[in-house]
Amino acid sequence: MTAETIKLDGVEKSFGAVRALAGVDVSVRPGECLGLVGHNGAGKSTLMHILAGTQTPDSGTLTIAGQRVSGTWSPAAAQAQGIRCVFQELSLCPNLTVAENARIMHGALRGLGWKSSARKLIVEKLDAVFPDHGIDPDTEVAELSIGKRQMVEVARAFTTTDHPLKLVILDEPTSSLDAVTARQLLNYVKREAQNGISTILISHILGEILATADRVVVMKDGRVVGDRPRGGFTRQSLVEAMGSEERKHAGEMAVVETAAASPPLIAVKTGDMVLEARHGEVIGLAGLAGHGQTEMLLRIYGSNDGIPTSFIAGDRQRDGIFNLWSIARNVTVGSYQALRHNRLIDLTREHELASTWRSKIGIRTLDMTNNILTLSGGNQQKALFARALASDAKVILMDDPMRGVDIGTKQEVYGIIREQAKAGRTFLWYSTEYEELTHCDRVYVFRNDAVSASIPRLELSEQRVLEASFHEAAA
Repeated sequence: MTAETIKLDGVEKSFGAVRALAGVDVSVRPGECLGLVGHNGAGKSTLMHILAGTQTPDSGTLTIAGQRVSGTWSPAAAQAQGIRCVFQELSLCPNLTVAENARIMHGALRGLGWKSSARKLIVEKLDAVFPDHGIDPDTEVAELSIGKRQMVEVARAFTTTDHPLKLVILDEPTSSLDAVTARQLLNYVKREAQNGISTILISHILGEILATADRVVVMKDGRVVGDRPRGGFTRQSLVEAMGSEERKHAGEMAVVETAAASPPLIAVKTGDMVLEARHGEVIGLAGLAGHGQTEMLLRIYGSNDGIPTSFIAGDRQRDGIFNLWSIARNVTVGSYQALRHNRLIDLTREHELASTWRSKIGIRTLDMTNNILTLSGGNQQKALFARALASDAKVILMDDPMRGVDIGTKQEVYGIIREQAKAGRTFLWYSTEYEELTHCDRVYVFRNDAVSASIPRLELSEQRVLEASFHEAAA
């Protein structure tokens, strides 16, 4: 019998008083795609860091291709064993080009002509995974959108030179990709499985797991609570295994009744159409990534004079969190005007505000005074939601903000958005997930930096969004 590509037995890991892993057993067979699901803070990312060699377990054993690992386990050792990891927080060097970032992983690319070899290596893999990607290997990574950075990181993980590839760990790999690009990646994962390459796919998009994984492992509170072939789970049973309830589908929720005759709060001409949003509306922005949705949000944010506006960034590391500050301060920074007392910040009220939103949005931490970077990526994103919703903003702009957020929290946030909209707040929501668009009152589809279609909620379908993404469409 062929040995497992990788096997973990009884792995434990704690960070102070927080027990991230509590005796985890996981294995992956050659050519198998293992789906790994669980809420933010369930221990998934810690497990992947251990496999990648970036963290050391407190106890437990690691076996690769039947050989137990002894001695120092490091990123270099993992690389030599053919293990790669695409982390949720992207690890590319922003001041280097795409080709130079590919070179970092491959010591075999040396001497005269290494840069040409690196260009060829990464472009060939980008072509294989993401046809028509449009990425120049000589572009500095800092100049790329977050979606294209994610494409480069994924493609780089599948490149090979002197070490054979055995296992690629994909931690939320489609979180910044549009539906078409995400499908390209998942199809590539299936093709690589036929070549014996194993993958671990971590995703909060349960449809991706059920369509791609051969076997699914569910984690909760640092433990494995479910391990079955894909056919042994439905979306409902997956949600229940994670410890959540499946909420009422968005299409069954009552549409907010807005005064259609009232003047729009926001009106922006784009191409031949006008994007409008009224008090209490949730407006969706859709289309393929990089077609002007983020730029539209930034345009509104920069010109919305006189209307308190908050912006929830999708790229939290670059545009969202203050990484030297506490969790509490990251939450309350948007409310300082309201927290002032005699020209100083009222620390008691600040603590109360942070604690309130910790509970409302479920930020998993023992202490809100901890640094923001002590949180998982999904919990950092929750802090950004809390910052916007705790403020006095009348308009909230959301730039594909559900990156790395678990399904339970997503459902809670959807409910909060709808409640806040009923109270009169206006939301403009760019999303790469079709399911999220079903929570919007109207969806504007973008193509080539302009709106190609305006679709009322009752006429919304995934097919219509895709058609408008590729072809000119009527309002």
